[in-house]
Amino acid sequence: MNASSLTSTLLQQLQQGPALQQVSKTLGVDSNQASQAIQSALPLLMGALGNNASNPQGAQSLLNALQRDHSTVSAAAPAAASGGLDLGGLLGAVLGGGGGQATNGAGILGHVFGGQTPQAAQLLGQKTGLDSGKSSQLLALLAPLVMSYLAQRFAQQGNAGQLSQELGQEAQASGMAGGGLAGLLDQDGDGKFGIGDVMKIGSGLFGKRP
Repeated sequence: MNASSLTSTLLQQLQQGPALQQVSKTLGVDSNQASQAIQSALPLLMGALGNNASNPQGAQSLLNALQRDHSTVSAAAPAAASGGLDLGGLLGAVLGGGGGQATNGAGILGHVFGGQTPQAAQLLGQKTGLDSGKSSQLLALLAPLVMSYLAQRFAQQGNAGQLSQELGQEAQASGMAGGGLAGLLDQDGDGKFGIGDVMKIGSGLFGKRP
């Protein structure tokens, strides 16, 4: 993974502060297992978002969501010493149920993966050894952090093309470009999870509040 990629930069921030300990405690696993699980979960989330933003309409819809629901949270969060977000504080808001849309991890996952959130959690469980419940919980914990991080990076400049380009690189790196999530989920190659079903995300899901 490129050291300057969105995924690796966020991963570095997560592993330097209290957020890792919070994830570890919430999932009931040790810090090493939590760290390894985050390393698998972040590319899955970023790759799916890269597919969402792969066309101009989808990229603009995602940018609108970042500006509408997440830019205020990312701006209000105290900066960490590294200049990144206070991820520990954001996780506290997620766990405490504060922050509305911006910290509603399950709601964000519904937008990111559509109806395939359980399958994404199952895939993550296969990669990490976590059960499906903990995998789902981890994705729901990380989704608001990813969105707030992207809001910090892209919301103010308002450049959907740049957002699409950088997230597209994340999708390529994770092997999910061009609907790759469908291929990852379809482990036996029987076509059960078709690209058309998995990737109906594009313009509609980020365009309106639930």
